[in-house]
Amino acid sequence: MDAALDLLRQLVTSPWVYLLIFGLTAVDAFFPAVPGEAAVITAAVLSTSGNPNLVAVIVTAALGACVGDHISYAIGRGGGANRLARFPEDSRRRSGSEWARRALHRRGGLILTTARYIPGGRTAVTLTMGAVRYPLRSFLLFDVIAAVSWALYSALLGYFGGLAFERDPIKGILAGVGLSVAITLLLESARWLRHRAHRSGARH
Repeated sequence: MDAALDLLRQLVTSPWVYLLIFGLTAVDAFFPAVPGEAAVITAAVLSTSGNPNLVAVIVTAALGACVGDHISYAIGRGGGANRLARFPEDSRRRSGSEWARRALHRRGGLILTTARYIPGGRTAVTLTMGAVRYPLRSFLLFDVIAAVSWALYSALLGYFGGLAFERDPIKGILAGVGLSVAITLLLESARWLRHRAHRSGARH
């Protein structure tokens, strides 16, 4: 355990850690299997000793998330938009895409900001926003807000976890990641219950 912790400290105290965080958070935006959030939390836990720098971790994570979201948007805009245009006018998929377009144009900023906290959800939303050709300028504005708030949230989870378990950083990392997973599950449960209530109300 001590050897693993020493290796982890060597990694996060290297200047390359910021490039690693940038890469992981960027890829995580369109390939959710990559542990971008866990990397930010881990770096933030170990930042309580002064290295890496917490502010640099937050800035790097926000930049990576923003770049990754724009890649996902571009993928959706390039492939998804053409597919949507080929759906027949009276098809269910075409009506569904039109509903998504209207919903995103009305509440796109809120949906994008909320989805950033849901692994997989952020990828689906950014791809869809590209596919329905959500205005790029508005996407950039709301995505910056979403990426910065997410980076702050992830880093502060790790930082306070590190402070709480200053003598045992591994526990701090596990606590930060565990709390992040718990909050994500809570958000997903609330969303599912709200969706179920909405469907039940519409049925009645």
